Amino acid sequence: MRVERAIAPTFANLVHTQMVWIGLPPMAASDFAVQARCRRLQGAPAGSGEWTCSLMWRGPDRRTMRNNYELFVTTDGCYAATAAGENVGGPMLKSEDGGEIRNLLYAFEGCFDTT
Repeated sequence: MRVERAIAPTFANLVHTQMVWIGLPPMAASDFAVQARCRRLQGAPAGSGEWTCSLMWRGPDRRTMRNNYELFVTTDGCYAATAAGENVGGPMLKSEDGGEIRNLLYAFEGCFDTT
């Protein structure tokens, strides 16, 4: 499914970037081994509209993590994803040095090829 193939690497890249921002040792995006399972909430199993995605991935401690997102997919193949619940934290996080940073995993956008 195109949404799944698009959101998994986008999420992995965001986790990679966020670890650097927080001040944790960096890991390659591929080390997070993100897998996505998405479904459309109403209507046909493909197309624009409201979707939900469950992302399974390996955290820095190699523990399996799961995050759920609500997506709105547009007809041009772009989507906006927002965390469903507080399991990724709020819109802001604390870095290792005590500063506040934007939580890249709370809400993000991406696109995929519709052809």
